[in-house]
Amino acid sequence: MRLSDYVDKGFSLGGDYPCLTTNGSSVSYAGVRRSSRLIAGALLGSGIGRGDRVAVLSANDPLALTCVFGISRAGAVWCPVNPRNVAEENRQLLDLFGCRCLFFQKRFEPLVMEIREALPRLTTLVCLDGEAEGAVGFTEWIERHGREPEEISPSGDELCMLAGTGGTTGVPKGVRLTGLNMQTATALTLMCYPFGERPRYLALAPLTHSAGVLTFPVMALGGEVVIMPNPDLGEFLRLIERHRITHAFLPPTVIYGLLDHPDLDSTDLSSLRCLWYGAAPMSPSRLEEALTRIGPVLGQLFGQTEAPNMISTLAPADHFNADGSVATERLSSAGKPTPLTQVAVMDSAGALLPRGERGEIVVRGPLVMAGYHENTEATEEVSRHGWHHTGDIGYLDEDNYLFIVDRAKDMIITGGFNVYSAEVERALLAHPDVQDSAVFGLPDEKWGERVTAVVQLRTGRRPEPGELAAFARKRLGGVKAPKQIEIWPDLPRSKIGKVLKTEIRARLTGTPDAAGTSDSSTSD
Repeated sequence: MRLSDYVDKGFSLGGDYPCLTTNGSSVSYAGVRRSSRLIAGALLGSGIGRGDRVAVLSANDPLALTCVFGISRAGAVWCPVNPRNVAEENRQLLDLFGCRCLFFQKRFEPLVMEIREALPRLTTLVCLDGEAEGAVGFTEWIERHGREPEEISPSGDELCMLAGTGGTTGVPKGVRLTGLNMQTATALTLMCYPFGERPRYLALAPLTHSAGVLTFPVMALGGEVVIMPNPDLGEFLRLIERHRITHAFLPPTVIYGLLDHPDLDSTDLSSLRCLWYGAAPMSPSRLEEALTRIGPVLGQLFGQTEAPNMISTLAPADHFNADGSVATERLSSAGKPTPLTQVAVMDSAGALLPRGERGEIVVRGPLVMAGYHENTEATEEVSRHGWHHTGDIGYLDEDNYLFIVDRAKDMIITGGFNVYSAEVERALLAHPDVQDSAVFGLPDEKWGERVTAVVQLRTGRRPEPGELAAFARKRLGGVKAPKQIEIWPDLPRSKIGKVLKTEIRARLTGTPDAAGTSDSSTSD
């Protein structure tokens, strides 16, 4: 299936029903279908077609999502771009993908202007909501090139999406996702979670991530997607009541904010059938609170960019025992492997381990990506022994519930976003006063993990932790910049001079031999 087929499926169930809604205004399935066809025609008229990569740089917006379906209809490949990335990271991704066209909102014009000269293959720039330097306005572009094209036959193994991800070196990689990957993720979502006719899905989280993939099963049922252009928990609660929302997705940090919101207990949440959570670890105690105050509707998804959303699931019913009591011991699990995905635990030699033993979580099946874009070495490494290696350490219990006990040491998941320590370390090392640094994640009630850095200064230098945090934030953005910085006179090292992150982490978390630190800075 193509991504546009989900719109067409919804259209077949009733073209006049609302498809995309924002700020009280709705576009029907017929309207989204026609607009996506015009976008496809304009792409083809601009010389962009099958296999070409097209990027979308936008906050949550119905037109931006409609462009995704137009890209699909033209046979091109959707490349979602995270607007929270710094300019250089987005430049690297667009260059890696070889993007020929970029749709963007005017608010991101400065970012686009900063990187466009370094992207000679990027020949078509379309501003979605106004005029921008060096770009054509969306309305003018459609009037100039828009036409409804002949249908392009889909192919299940054809690339439909290139998603950016980092690596343990911090170098961006492109995850190649096919129509079959997306079809599998959609089918598993419909199989594993409660749905009825015409669900109503509220999108607060970025549509460039899991929240966007979750629109496809909703559209396959002819449901309505209510899009929030800006994250606001008070408005989120009001929209649940106003639109009788049945489904939503929030990272754990946002659920914590919801639990602390003064309007939560007075809001009618009776329409909710499933509030998905995922993308970061969730505190079991806060999860139990959510089950009580929000309702028995919480559903966990576990996946990664390379195997979207649905490696394993903890459906709403799985949060409870047969007698209706909360299954406390199960709240820290990632649920059960999904029906179309094989999940196992492997040791370093490639042997599969029995239940209860810890090792790396590996998966295979039609959910798993087609490889990394133009990176054979990384693809072979992650696919060794015939399984996709997640980089997560865990085990399966006797009831087939998956428990994740650790992650690849160089990756931090904070607020639902992946942060790679090497990238943060490089940013800190760019400061003239920094001699060395070690970056890792520490447990955090709000963020799941907070990006933490321990820094060794050059002799005679004395910058304040706050100065270092601001320096990193300017280069990395607020998500990746350290929220806690410790300054130590020296960093523990191995005999060959390698910084021992495990020892540093042990000191910070209160191991008996932990050493004191001279300065610290913690921020939200």
